Amino acid sequence: MLLSTSMAMFAVFLDTTIGFVTFPAISHTFKDAGADTVSWVLNAYTLTFASLLIPAGRLADRVGHRRMFLWGAATFTVGSMLCGLAPNVWVLIGTEALEAAGAAMLVPASLAIVLRTFPPQRIPFAVALWGIGGAVAGASGPPIGALVVEHLGWRWAFFINLPVGILSVALAWRVLPSTERKGDDRLPDAVGVALVCGGVAAIALGIVKSASWGFGSAATWLCLIGGLSSFAAFVQRSRRVPNPMIRLELFSLNGFRWANTATAFFAIGFNAMFLSNILFLTRVWGYSIVRAGAAVCLGPITVGITSPFLGRLAGRIGQRRLLLVGGFVWAVVPLWQLARVSTAPAYLSTYLPGVIISGLGVGLCGPQLSSAAVKGLPAGQLATGSAVSQAIRNLGATLGVALVVALTSEATGPGALEGFQRVWWLISSTGIAVTLCATRLSTVPAPAPSGTDHS
Repeated sequence: MLLSTSMAMFAVFLDTTIGFVTFPAISHTFKDAGADTVSWVLNAYTLTFASLLIPAGRLADRVGHRRMFLWGAATFTVGSMLCGLAPNVWVLIGTEALEAAGAAMLVPASLAIVLRTFPPQRIPFAVALWGIGGAVAGASGPPIGALVVEHLGWRWAFFINLPVGILSVALAWRVLPSTERKGDDRLPDAVGVALVCGGVAAIALGIVKSASWGFGSAATWLCLIGGLSSFAAFVQRSRRVPNPMIRLELFSLNGFRWANTATAFFAIGFNAMFLSNILFLTRVWGYSIVRAGAAVCLGPITVGITSPFLGRLAGRIGQRRLLLVGGFVWAVVPLWQLARVSTAPAYLSTYLPGVIISGLGVGLCGPQLSSAAVKGLPAGQLATGSAVSQAIRNLGATLGVALVVALTSEATGPGALEGFQRVWWLISSTGIAVTLCATRLSTVPAPAPSGTDHS
């Protein structure tokens, strides 16, 4: 069961990490579109993923987690194939959205299956193993993607998802357990979904375009204010309708509220870190895309090595202590880069230590945030709750990508260093925010989701 769900996570996160590596090549292919437009190849994925996760989680609780997982894996695989065949940037953006829709269906369903299957004391360890697929993808994505882009072209970076997706569907069909329907029969409010999607899109557009429009321009502020207003309208509507996209009462749970707040900050920093690493190494230090992909892969490898141990440790001492340390570690790495990294390439002495230590920070934070957010939820809301957490993570990812594009703009060579230094300050602040949020979590390991199947 864990193999099937982890393979799905591998495919989803392989696509995400390879997307960062393919960004320069796609920008070159569609250079007439401009970097701000091409950035929506990444944003279309994260925004669609985030917008559909919660409706898909609610639907999974309604129709069954196994069925939703199979639908999602099949849709994701077809979407990957269509991305590789896209004739222009607008078709690529659309097929990225289709691929993301499949990912949104399978991720919360797979986590819900894990949470229902394992006994309480093993849930943090199980969630860490479930996330191993993502960690392995993070490690293999940059070098594999770089090699594929260099020798076969960026389209094959999508085609390599096909065998993993097909195998995941075949394995899931045989081994995943069926789950009875326990969720709310009503589908989530469509207007609420539109308000969230529109709010994030408007804010991301304002951030990305601020470099060309000017941060003080009316267009930029219209997007930012419009996005915030959309979120405010969403909150008000969620209080009134009987089937809100997000049940606000979930946030009355201390662990759910503060873990998801920390998740938002972590996602902004993580995606800003990943994309900025590739862009810095290629733009400022002049690395080839293959060399840049290899240079960053040791960070995700560190995540994969440490996650099982840290998951077992969290099962004994709770997630709070690990998150307190993890946020601090995450905040220190960009400060190291600010102090040591310059325009002169010095990978072994200045960049490599930061890559490895940031991997430790991700291992301390990422899986613990996922398990802290969903433990204690009722069995009928496991997929919904995990979907909320993953949606928040991906909304943060959209903003992280937008901020990197805005802060680094089109600069190359030594002149780009200042832009990346601003990104490093941003990443450090997200680590501090994670630690501050973690102080509000319970010092006692949270109870397992009620109704968990211990078979």
